[in-house]
Amino acid sequence: MTDNAGIDIDANRGARKWSGREQIGRILWGVATPLFRLSLRPLWGWRRILLRALGAKVGRDVHVYPTARITMPWNLTLNEGCAVGDRAILYALGPITIGERATVSQGAHLCAGTHDLSRPDRPLVKPPIVIGPDAWVAADAFVGPSVTIGEGAVVGACAVVMKDIEPGHVVVGNPAKSIRSLD
Repeated sequence: MTDNAGIDIDANRGARKWSGREQIGRILWGVATPLFRLSLRPLWGWRRILLRALGAKVGRDVHVYPTARITMPWNLTLNEGCAVGDRAILYALGPITIGERATVSQGAHLCAGTHDLSRPDRPLVKPPIVIGPDAWVAADAFVGPSVTIGEGAVVGACAVVMKDIEPGHVVVGNPAKSIRSLD
């Protein structure tokens, strides 16, 4: 069956289906989310326990704020000492790795999911995002799929990053452009 644009509707539906394991995980996370979001701000350990219970790899001394929005925590690796701020969005359809001592500030959005636009059915693809050790993704920045933020790099507030950022570079703007190196 096709729609008015000639796109195969049945194929498109198939591209959006989740595996049985993902469906069960999404239901369990839906049940656990209120326990996460309603926890008191200093209960870092409690939120680490919940994330680990749903399959996230979580290091020691990780601070995830209760208002952070997380999709599919089993796709997360949060290394020792990293922080995820208030209202940050970790859209982890694909793997997201946040390095040691890295910070994802309030309102930042990491989007590890997109669609293959080269195909008419536009299937979902789930490329990874890697935030290197000691990197900082500042407030309200957007990091797109397949992006690696290098060690010690800084993504300025409200920047839009769709390409890899070299270690130690500071980027700002939309699209993000390097303004200097921290070396």
